[in-house]
Amino acid sequence: MKYFLLLCLSYLYLNANGHIFVYHRFGDSKHESTNTSIKELEQQFDYLKKYNYEVVPLSKIIDRLAKKENIPNNWVAFTIDDAYKSFYQNGLEIFKKYNYPFTLFVYVEATNKKYGDFMNWEEIKESSKYGDIELHSYSHEQLIKLSDEEIYNDTKKSFDIFEKEMGFKPKGYSYPYGEYDDRVKNVIKKFDFKYIANQNNGSINENSDIFDLNRVALVGKVNLKEKLKYKTLEVEWIEPQNYPKNGILTKVKAKVNPEVKTAKLFISTYGWQDIKVKNGIIDIKLDKKLNLNRNRVAISTDYYTISNKLLIK
Repeated sequence: MKYFLLLCLSYLYLNANGHIFVYHRFGDSKHESTNTSIKELEQQFDYLKKYNYEVVPLSKIIDRLAKKENIPNNWVAFTIDDAYKSFYQNGLEIFKKYNYPFTLFVYVEATNKKYGDFMNWEEIKESSKYGDIELHSYSHEQLIKLSDEEIYNDTKKSFDIFEKEMGFKPKGYSYPYGEYDDRVKNVIKKFDFKYIANQNNGSINENSDIFDLNRVALVGKVNLKEKLKYKTLEVEWIEPQNYPKNGILTKVKAKVNPEVKTAKLFISTYGWQDIKVKNGIIDIKLDKKLNLNRNRVAISTDYYTISNKLLIK
C-alpha cells in the first residue's frame, strides 16, 4: 500500500513535463516591465544548452497534445507576444544564433496601422522564416470586459487581416494580457484554432487543456532554474468561477487528487496560507476583499506544483 501511494504521488507531481515561456520586448530599456535584456536572453539560452533542454517549436508540443502523448520533461517552447519591433531589431538575431524556434503572436491593429513600436508585415514575414506566426487579437483589449459579439468581431477582424497579409490562416491564439474566462475561451474557440495560450505559471503535460495552455512569463532578470520547476497541479475549480459582484471572495472550493492531504492557497495581495484537503476536496470559507482589478487565486502543494484561477474585475 505504501508503494502504491508513492506511485500515485509520483504521478501527481512528475506527470507535468514540458514548459512554454513567453517574452515581450528585447533589449529595450525604455520598457523594463516587459523587457528582457540581450545579456539575460543569452544567459537563459546558455543555461538550456548546458542542461540539455530541447527547444522545440510550439507546434510540436501541440501535435503531441492532440494525440494525448507524453511531453518530454526537457522540452521547452518559446513564444513572443505583441510583435514589438525590438524582437526584430534585437531578439531575432539571438534566436537565429542559437537556432531556437519561436512562435510570434501578432497584435494585428498595431502592425496594420504601423504603430511605431511594432513590427510591420514585411518584418513579420521575414521573421516567419525562422519561427511560426500566430494571432494575438486585433485591438488588444481586455476580452473579459467585452460582450460575446465584441470578442467575436475583434477576433474575426484580426483573423481576416492576418490571413490576407500572411497568406495563411492562423492556427494559434494568445489572450491579450493573458486575461480570460470560460466565456471568452468559448467564443475564441469558434474560430477553430488548434490551441489557445494563457499566461499562467505551470507546465504542459498530456492532460493539459489544448485551449488553455500555461505559459510562464520571462521578464527582466529571472532565475530560469526556478521557472523550470513549475508543474501543473490537476485541479477542478468549483468556486470561484468569476470575479464576485461585491468584490469579496467568500469561498474557494475545488477537487484535487485524493492523495493530496494538505495544500497551500494564494490570493493576490494576501500571499500564501496553508489549507486542508479532505478526500480530495478543498472547501475553504473566506472573507477577503479583492484589492486588484486582476486577481490571482492559486492552489499549490509546494509553491511550484500549481493551478491558477484569474478573477478579473
